[in-house]
Amino acid sequence: MTAPTTDIDVLHYSAFTTYPDGGNPAGVVLDAAALADDDAAMTAVAARVGYSETAFITERDEAARRYRLRYFSPLAEVAFCGHATIATAVALADRDGPGELVFDTASGEIRVETTADGDGPPRATLTSVPTRSRPADPGAEVEPTLAALRWSADDLDPALPPHVAFAGNDHLVLAAATRERLADLDYDYDVLEAVMRRRGWTTVHLVWREVADDAAGAFTNGFVFHARDPFPVGGVVEDPATGAAAAAFGGYLRALGLVDGPTRVRIRQGEDMGRPSDLLLDVTPDEPRVRVSGQAVRIPRSG
Repeated sequence: MTAPTTDIDVLHYSAFTTYPDGGNPAGVVLDAAALADDDAAMTAVAARVGYSETAFITERDEAARRYRLRYFSPLAEVAFCGHATIATAVALADRDGPGELVFDTASGEIRVETTADGDGPPRATLTSVPTRSRPADPGAEVEPTLAALRWSADDLDPALPPHVAFAGNDHLVLAAATRERLADLDYDYDVLEAVMRRRGWTTVHLVWREVADDAAGAFTNGFVFHARDPFPVGGVVEDPATGAAAAAFGGYLRALGLVDGPTRVRIRQGEDMGRPSDLLLDVTPDEPRVRVSGQAVRIPRSG
């Protein structure tokens, strides 16, 4: 039997932005102990909130600043969600002050540092679980995804090959050859959802690199990417900022050998949805974990 959920206090935060109309909104329930064993109730709350993810703290050790954190889309539980982690960490920083937090998630332990320097809302930096990345199967994985996206193989950047990347969840990484191709996203929702469920992917991480190669094939002016993340398996068309996919993408860049020292990567997401988001990644070649940073701001209640 599903517990009553109408009296559950859900905070609304937008992550990877400094203003409520940008970034990716997430629900945050700081005290979900009463729902800890009721997945249906948490799914119902997430569906009512209507965001791509709502995070629930189901257990806590306030002295150690350690929390059990679960994530639900409007349809089902997700093992890990980056933007809801950032939102929850900032919500705790707003309530208790900045500092280090530890979240126990279905994907493993996630440490988060929160800071507040007086310049805008608090910033949170999560350290992912160890990442991994492998080439995607051209026939079983890439071709049906391209068909669902209504893309062709010529739409892809040959210097950034398709991979399935992991940082708590699996994401198919596809690099568009042009910004125009990335902007023109008009996919078959049902077909892509079926492909993703069959392969166990949380999102398809579509990226375009802003900086072109030089003649030697090296990145010339740093790492700046634009991204879009279709999320039909979660019941939404697109995510405006996807921290889990960003962490996986950092592992992808590392697996390809594109980082030869400590590297800061900037991802711009949500621009084509009218919710611009900024995600910062820190990647090093000898460390499989990726650090993902962003600010978050509370969304005022209406009415």
